[in-house]
Amino acid sequence: QVQLVESGGGLVQPGGSLRLSCAASGSIFSIYTMGWYRQAPGKQRELVAAITSSGSSNYGDSVKGRFTISRDNAKNTVTLQMNSLKPEDTAVYYCNCNAKTDLRSSYYSSWGQGTQVTVSS
Repeated sequence: QVQLVESGGGLVQPGGSLRLSCAASGSIFSIYTMGWYRQAPGKQRELVAAITSSGSSNYGDSVKGRFTISRDNAKNTVTLQMNSLKPEDTAVYYCNCNAKTDLRSSYYSSWGQGTQVTVSS
């Protein structure tokens, strides 16, 4: 079983920056993808950014050019640097990973508890 612990988030003014971090722990053999999703009130959860173990990343259209995802494979951590924040970035941000617990197991998805990001003046 994999546990994800998020840190960061909070209240920031429009145009400001925040950094979210997430650490994976538990019975981890390997992690393929790590990433961030977000969910605003009344909306579906959406991809913010994700990164593979080889460093290939993809971003949601609304955050391209403003957010940057990075990963430390040795520490099983992923970081999301969020710049030029807008009120529409306000949401609960969830860390996600697809990991396997041993060589023969399949990858399965795990989620963090979520951290609130509020962009407001």
